[in-house]
Amino acid sequence: MEYNFRAIEARWQEYWSAHEVYRVTEDSTRPAYYVLDMFPYPSGAGLHVGHPLGYIASDIFARYKRLRGFNVLHPMGYDAFGLPAEQYAIQTGQHPEVTTEENIRRYRSQLERIGFSFDWSRELRTSDPEYYKWTQWTFIQLFHSYYDKAADKARPIAQLVAQLERSGTDGLDVAQGEELHFTAADWQSWSEAKRMQVLMNYRLAYLGETMVNWCAALGTVLANDEVSDGVSVRGGHPVEQRKMQQWCLRVSAYAGRLLSGLDGLNWSESLKESQRNWIGRSEGAEVCFPVLASPEGTEEKGALTVFTTRVDTIYGVTFMVLAPESDYVAEVTTPEQAAAVEEYLAATRRRTERDRMSDRRVSGVFTGAYARHPLTGAAIPIWVSDYVLAGYGTGAVMAVPAHDSRDFAFARHFDLPIVQVVVPEGEEPSDTSEWTESKDSKQGVLINSGILDGRSVADAIATMKAYVEAEGLGRVQTNYRLRDAIFSRQRYWGEPFPIYYDAEGIARTLPEDQLPLHLPEVDKFLPTTDGQPPLGRAKGWHTAEGYPYELSTMPGFAGSSAYYLRYMDPHNEEALVSPEKNAYWRSVDLYVGGAEHATGHLIYSRFWNKFLYDLGLIVEDEPFQKLVNQGMIQGRSNFVYRIKDTNTFVSLGLRDQYDTTPIHVDVNIVYNDQLDLEAFKAWRPEYATAEFILEDGKYICGWAVEKMSKSMFNVVNPDMIIERYGADTLRLYEMFLGPLEQSKPWDTNGIDGVHRFLRKLWALYYGADGLRVTDEAASKDELKSLHKLIKKVTQDVEQFSFNTSVAAFMICINELQALKTSSREVLQPLLILLAPFAPHIAEELWHAIGETTTIVTAQWPECREEYLVEDQVKYPVSFNGKTRFTMEFPTAASPAEIQEAVLASEEAQRWLEGKTPKKVIVVPGRIINIVL
Repeated sequence: MEYNFRAIEARWQEYWSAHEVYRVTEDSTRPAYYVLDMFPYPSGAGLHVGHPLGYIASDIFARYKRLRGFNVLHPMGYDAFGLPAEQYAIQTGQHPEVTTEENIRRYRSQLERIGFSFDWSRELRTSDPEYYKWTQWTFIQLFHSYYDKAADKARPIAQLVAQLERSGTDGLDVAQGEELHFTAADWQSWSEAKRMQVLMNYRLAYLGETMVNWCAALGTVLANDEVSDGVSVRGGHPVEQRKMQQWCLRVSAYAGRLLSGLDGLNWSESLKESQRNWIGRSEGAEVCFPVLASPEGTEEKGALTVFTTRVDTIYGVTFMVLAPESDYVAEVTTPEQAAAVEEYLAATRRRTERDRMSDRRVSGVFTGAYARHPLTGAAIPIWVSDYVLAGYGTGAVMAVPAHDSRDFAFARHFDLPIVQVVVPEGEEPSDTSEWTESKDSKQGVLINSGILDGRSVADAIATMKAYVEAEGLGRVQTNYRLRDAIFSRQRYWGEPFPIYYDAEGIARTLPEDQLPLHLPEVDKFLPTTDGQPPLGRAKGWHTAEGYPYELSTMPGFAGSSAYYLRYMDPHNEEALVSPEKNAYWRSVDLYVGGAEHATGHLIYSRFWNKFLYDLGLIVEDEPFQKLVNQGMIQGRSNFVYRIKDTNTFVSLGLRDQYDTTPIHVDVNIVYNDQLDLEAFKAWRPEYATAEFILEDGKYICGWAVEKMSKSMFNVVNPDMIIERYGADTLRLYEMFLGPLEQSKPWDTNGIDGVHRFLRKLWALYYGADGLRVTDEAASKDELKSLHKLIKKVTQDVEQFSFNTSVAAFMICINELQALKTSSREVLQPLLILLAPFAPHIAEELWHAIGETTTIVTAQWPECREEYLVEDQVKYPVSFNGKTRFTMEFPTAASPAEIQEAVLASEEAQRWLEGKTPKKVIVVPGRIINIVL
């Protein structure tokens, strides 16, 4: 019987679906295990072979856990809102919902063909109103909450209002946009509109003015990762920095918990370090520098507050630098410098913060203003430069050019003073005019620093912190780099905000019983003629009372921030997740996805989860216990070589004889680097008349490893691989390519070997005369081979070393084939081991040997160490250190017995040539060396 993979895979996929084999329900008698993939955005291109890599790995682990007796939740869904579908709608007029639905159907079909064990009864899509109802609901809870720093948790905003009514801001310790000071009498005297405006300073979801990446061509705000080199990643449109009123989430309130929570997570250290750096905890001091009305006078007009982690270097401050976005810029710029400053700000708006951080070029403009040094009284100039960012600290820095590389470069460029205040250990003070770079100041002794002279750096930091607070010059402060998340997008295809604006323009949340607020129909998916977002085109976009709804929609990360919770209870109409089901599944035990989400999705999901935990709605503070990042599968491009000014193509080995141009060719018409000539002619019209110069009757293509991309024609569709080799071959080959977490090139040339392995496996069960499995007892060698495999695969799966598991399968099959194994005692557990990797062939053979229930619910075999004990040892026998032959001895044989047997052997007598050995060395279990 032949291995007909097409029929086998279709049969068992239909069986698993019809019998709902992967459908899971809560079962208190079995331990729960939750395996989750980062769900995909359903693009029009469908899946290529790089996409399933993580899905295959998680599927192997999910199947393995089922076989170990766990009740496994393994769902799948779609991150369905997104700009690509909206852009396609703008170009074609086709509604994004139609495009998204078509794309989802294609993705679902592709995923099913690969044989994943997803519970499709729990399928989600973020664009479904029944799903985004709970995104809107969570936003309402965020709007009606604030963060109590003393309790270190979110609390209802009503409790804050009660406190403000009693005592104003006296004793208030909360997360806030800016530090406000007012009395209870002030609060009570204010209008409703004023109070609501003030509360925006404390809400966890708030309307605030913030710097954004604005793309006029796309009519929307873009996230940092949607912008590169000042243009949008999609479409290449100009992007500028602009202040806009946007809905934001006060993610910064959770910075401390987001940081400390990392310690208990089973994530890679590199990924945790990425989050630590993104959160960016800094301990330092805020110091006030009064702004002078004139450089010569003493009259002050306000003050600049700076945050510094190195307050000990304050005597080395020779100038101040403001972020271009800082409100301070407008406050301090003199009329004489206004034009120059505005010109600089305009140029800066065309660059994202990410661009500014990576660019080391020096630029800046003088404001014309000066600040007074709080300790020396000296007038120091105030500059603006794009190397200072508004979101960190206060948006103003005290520049210490002697000990900061960017300050040093700035001072050199603009000829500003440089004063050394720290002498590094092992050095002497030196002339800063001769320096080519700043000096390290982490350790050393303070000089030119008044009260700090002679102190060590650590002592000086502590002394100056205390001095600043004692003298009223500032305060000790802990800051975080993590900023609040901009939560508005001026797009159509996204979740509508559950917000309307009353007659006074006050933002109000919809009653929860009116959720979901459905995305309305519009005549076009473009902004309105007066610049409003696309929802401004919707007719009747207001409440029953006529109050207008919010026109922006939520960003892409809104729907992905809590989808893992909804999978636990996807059909619940009363709650995001019921307490009972959340208590059973608790959190994601294994989360698999790309490392590119380290500082976006993973931060937002953790924030969202901690907020819901504070509300008492879920039982775990962290959403993802173990996280595995799969690497990228790179493309293996192929090239043909056209002789210049002709339509003739020369094979790789002959190209040096001609003047050629390499051209990317579709890898799907190349097999083992051999070009399908007729397929090439049919590929594009200009190649219909192509001629070829062949080598040995073949056209051999060149190749290179590059990013998998449509433009390089190296995208490999998994459907084509499955059609030619089968899904089990695809699954095994993707795992065999290399370690899961590493990037590696796709090479279709190697897939034949994996397919041959499956055919060899099939031949163990079926011979020319049919099924060859017997009930004969297994031999010692057969059991040894099997239990070596059980031990190896069990260890590998637990460690996600799937590539070495596939290699172990190949070794075992070769051993069993050599032993002519037919024993059910070996061949039945072998299928269970293989089932997570190649489920279709395993299920087929499982039933062929007489099993009546699905292999999915079988029991994972246990390794019996007694079968792995060696009872014979093969010794290399050396003469004067050179191995001449080998001999086998029982493991229990003594050195004396081994020596006697070796010297008596015929082989030894031939090498001894009648001589008496000077010494015989026997190392038990390893070697025998005869010294002549």
